[in-house]
Amino acid sequence: MHPLHQLINSFCSLSEKEWQLLYQNTATITLRKGSNYIKEGQKEKRIGFIINGAMRQYYTRQNAEEVTTYFYFENNLVSSYISCITNTPSQLTIEAIEPATILVFPYAVLSRLFDEEKNWERFGRKIAEYLAAGLEERMVGLLMDKPEERYLKLLNSSNKKKILERVPQQYIANYLGITPISLSRIRKRIQKAKK
Repeated sequence: MHPLHQLINSFCSLSEKEWQLLYQNTATITLRKGSNYIKEGQKEKRIGFIINGAMRQYYTRQNAEEVTTYFYFENNLVSSYISCITNTPSQLTIEAIEPATILVFPYAVLSRLFDEEKNWERFGRKIAEYLAAGLEERMVGLLMDKPEERYLKLLNSSNKKKILERVPQQYIANYLGITPISLSRIRKRIQKAKK
């Protein structure tokens, strides 16, 4: 079974016929490290599924400071989803932090499937619930946890290990809302406490 089909089936069960309705509209793209999947100001028209590689999502403040909000790895869906559903320019940029191969499909096709096929509609609802839960978890962490608590949660999260293993430290610090120097100090304190 294709990894994208497996991912979709983790939200709802699709028959081979239902799966082919989407799969026949896919294409594969490759990105070099540092290339953008989507750039702020562009309209997103597609959803991607990462076959291999790693990507970083960030917003740019008025002073040109980047604020990292998410990382994507293999077997993750990737998109400026709000841009897709509202047909407005993306407020975020998604860039490859490793070379990446991505299976892409038009959002218009997925939207049509949501309207025409019950199982696809169920997938749309389940993925929206999943995204809402992830956004709330992220927002609560940033608002309620101290930087060291955010780092410890990242350190102790089994599903976020790839961030620590594959993402450069300056992006991890930015994701946590702290400077690289602060992250270094936090890491030293934690190491010292373990001894």
